Amino acid sequence: MPSFEVMDQDGQMVKSADFIGKKTIIYFYPKDNTSGCTAEACSFRDSYAALTAAGYNVVGVSKDSAKSHTGFRAKHGLPFRLLADTSTQMLQDFGAWGEKKMYGKTVLGTLRRTFIFDENGILTRIIEKVDTKNAASQILEG
Repeated sequence: MPSFEVMDQDGQMVKSADFIGKKTIIYFYPKDNTSGCTAEACSFRDSYAALTAAGYNVVGVSKDSAKSHTGFRAKHGLPFRLLADTSTQMLQDFGAWGEKKMYGKTVLGTLRRTFIFDENGILTRIIEKVDTKNAASQILEG
């Protein structure tokens, strides 16, 4: 797992080392309160019990602020942490930042990707074609 240190929605510092010892799902999404990102977050919320029963820790990451994450989390009842990578350094280090098409133009932005790590922080899977409405199922059934 790439090394990182960013704030969560409550302003608490979160480090990559905090996730050693538990399987971890780190999913990167473009923006709080947009349709696809909300569907993805709600997929993880709705399957949270099954994911934790399978031994997973779930973490969402975007370049939104901690304040934005606080509202997004409360509005949708999200039981997991959201990390605020306002500098995009974590996004870049994970390979979740790059060129994409938006409204016919090529822009730099967040690439929707999900990374799954084992208890030792070793990458076991990357999902590059995320089905936002079924994001948790892609992991549980994959």
